Amino acid sequence: MRLAPLLAALAAALSSLLTAPACAQEGTRYPLWPNGAPGYESRAAIPEESAEYWTKHINNPSITAFLPEKGKANGTAVVIVPGGGHRIIVITTEGNDVARWFAARGVAAFVVRYRLFREEGSPYSEEEARADTERAMRLVRSRASDFAIDPNRIGIMGFSAGGELARMAALSAPVAQRGKGDAIDRVSARPDFAILEFPGPLKAEETVTKDSPPMLLTAANDDKCCSAPLVDLLQSYRAAGASVELHMYAAGGHAFNMGEDTPLISLQHWPDRIPDWMSDRGLLGKPAPKFVPK
Repeated sequence: MRLAPLLAALAAALSSLLTAPACAQEGTRYPLWPNGAPGYESRAAIPEESAEYWTKHINNPSITAFLPEKGKANGTAVVIVPGGGHRIIVITTEGNDVARWFAARGVAAFVVRYRLFREEGSPYSEEEARADTERAMRLVRSRASDFAIDPNRIGIMGFSAGGELARMAALSAPVAQRGKGDAIDRVSARPDFAILEFPGPLKAEETVTKDSPPMLLTAANDDKCCSAPLVDLLQSYRAAGASVELHMYAAGGHAFNMGEDTPLISLQHWPDRIPDWMSDRGLLGKPAPKFVPK
């Protein structure tokens, strides 16, 4: 019967769609240090714990790569720092899901698993979390040719607690390195652009100048924790003459992420602002449009 071959062909096509990877390379993990974090090498083998949407017990910090297909890759990369109050890492909706979203748009994405200094029983401090974030930036930049990215187009995106770390990486001096360091430690940890989504109030001593990394800032006005820090940062950028764009939504609370779980239409569509903003800065494979202020 002719129907049988047709059904077989449809089944094969469906199977191909279901098993096709979302990007050319998804889920490859790279430890930030070959032998574990300096000063804590003995803890590197302690296993992580994951359930549902979160991961904790990070003792061997790493990045997970999500690389776009070669035909889609535009040479830009983003290091993604998930939130979780420094007690857990929201590895799904603020990490891997976001990385897949970027990879589908031609941007190489790297999700950071960093040490959690507020987790119960943690031996780590804020400085260790900062060191992991900075090392992630350095590692990605040091392997730019391997990942087929431009070392001068590597940004950072942080959510909530991860937004705090992303802000520090962009605007504060790097933390002091433990031990002798290596060649990767001599690579710049400064992002070329930053996207901060409802970052918390924690920050380090920072300097904002006209040459600070361009920033895209997003929060909801009714977020009692994390809307005010962006207003203050906006004012600092404006005073310095640096490039900044703020989207302050009327409502939405905290952790609306990429709009995947909110009834608010404005927040469902807010991720569209990211490629708009990146396009205007020449970060998506085409030159930035020319604009002369009147």
